[in-house]
Formats: sequence, structure tokens, C-alpha cells
Amino acid sequence: MNVTAADWDKRVDHLSEKLPARLRSALDWLREPSRQWLRIGAALLFIVGGVFSILPILGLWMLPVGLALLSQDIPWLKVPLEKAARWIERTWQSLAARWRNRRG
Repeated sequence: MNVTAADWDKRVDHLSEKLPARLRSALDWLREPSRQWLRIGAALLFIVGGVFSILPILGLWMLPVGLALLSQDIPWLKVPLEKAARWIERTWQSLAARWRNRRG
């Protein structure tokens, strides 16, 4: 299956629809083209926070959030992120199926 940048954009839009209204509006505000420098700064802070996930409050969850924000301004990141998301989904479904089969 051919993966495109549009697939990643659809995934981000779909996930943002599931967020609470206040968080979704903040994300939509941050994703506006005029907020590029603020978005890049926030993305880099998230990535650095993900690297230092050993510290309290900071966590590994910050790394994909930072990469997702950065992909808004660096289009070539979208395809690898979409491929990674698909791999994670397949792996999760496989592990869940194994767990269900194991339990009977």
C-alpha cells in the first residue's frame, strides 16, 4: 500500500476531532500557518522533553507529539510518521489478538 503525506494529515485531523473542545481549539490555533515559529518552538520543546523522559512529568509521550507538530512545517516527516503509526497499530492489534487467544 502506498503511503502519502495526505494520509498523515487525515490521521491528525481525525485524532484532533477526538480531543476535548478546548484542547482541539488550542491545537487548531497552533496549526495555523501564521504560527509557524511558535509551532516549531513548541515542537522542539516537546522533543527535548521526550528525550528527557526519565524526569518527572516529562515523558516519552512528548516525542511523537513534537514530531507531529514539526511535520506541519517539514512535509517529508509525514510519510515516515504515517508508516510508524500504521506499524504501531498493526503491532498493537496483533498483541491484543494474542492476548485474547491466550486467555481463551
